[in-house]
Amino acid sequence: MTAPTTTAPEAAPASAPDAAAAPKALYVYGIAPAGIRAPRSRGVDGAPVRLLTEAGLCAAVSAAPPRLRPRRRDLLAHQAVLDELAAQGPVLPMRFAVLSPRTDTLLAQLRTDSPHLAQQLDGVRGCVELNVKGTVVPGHFADLVRRDDKLRTLALRTRRRPDYEANVRLGEAIALGVRREARRAAREVVDLLAPLAVRTVQGATDDEQVLSASFLLRSADETRFREAVAERARACGDRLALSVTGPLPCYSFVDPRPAAPTGR
Repeated sequence: MTAPTTTAPEAAPASAPDAAAAPKALYVYGIAPAGIRAPRSRGVDGAPVRLLTEAGLCAAVSAAPPRLRPRRRDLLAHQAVLDELAAQGPVLPMRFAVLSPRTDTLLAQLRTDSPHLAQQLDGVRGCVELNVKGTVVPGHFADLVRRDDKLRTLALRTRRRPDYEANVRLGEAIALGVRREARRAAREVVDLLAPLAVRTVQGATDDEQVLSASFLLRSADETRFREAVAERARACGDRLALSVTGPLPCYSFVDPRPAAPTGR
């Protein structure tokens, strides 16, 4: 598969002498073990989806559209195809807009990379991905000030001698304290949930979204995992608002490309 791109190659003009014979680029949705059914869902740009099989593997593909943009309907179509594949067993999902230049190139890649791809499929067999996000909850200032000696001293000093700069300093200190408490709660959430998962990957965070983690779960453990998230949400709801997305194809836990060999 080629690297993700946002624009498919422009089709050759219909009047060109070799237009009918020119190989057409393929849009690639994912890779699965051979023997599954082709998805019924229409793919990107409404194209029918078919399976290319080689070396015990199959790739779900459709014709690449002349122009490829991340429109909502195409993003949903991409996801629908992957959902149908995942319902049948393990799948290595491709991100939106992964193309292969031609059929024989993709089949050759399946042959060459089959040991690595089969290993990746085994790693997510019977598993789903759930993503947990946590955002800062503002507002528990009074409790925070009572528990933090430095904040309490600063608040008393500001109350006795109020001015603009003192209020700004107090506001900044409280905001920093709120984020600190939320980050601490986020670490507690990950520490609690990680033992329930096969693997955990931490994502990017910022000052507001202080938790973003993906968990690879055995499908049988999904209910227990959600219950643990709900219990933790009740325990830290004054500091951290939790949300769960999924089940998802295992984007965060697969790499369809084998590692390049390293020299001495």
